Amino acid sequence: MKEDKNSFKPYIPADKVVPEFTATSIILGIILAVVFGAANAYLGLRVGMTVSASIPAAVISMGVIRVILRKNSILENNMVQTIGSAGESLAAGAIFTLPALFMWAAEDSSVATP
Repeated sequence: MKEDKNSFKPYIPADKVVPEFTATSIILGIILAVVFGAANAYLGLRVGMTVSASIPAAVISMGVIRVILRKNSILENNMVQTIGSAGESLAAGAIFTLPALFMWAAEDSSVATP
């Protein structure tokens, strides 16, 4: 049977078991989420804008997992990048929402007092 050159061939075959949800990926992802979340919160509160940490998280995870830990797991890299990106997005959402809620509460309390 001739293989069609336009047929989809996955990067990781379905019959191959590759670790994804490991302690390494979770711990490294949490560390990157905290670091990038804190940096994004500081930058957002200080300057008023944030940056995306998705690409730096992906590059750092590849460097740590492939070079330092000598593992070749693209799925672990994907997990670390996703956790790191979620951490910075959470910080960005909080720094733009919480100050508005505090200002709203201060406005309501000043109107309510005679």
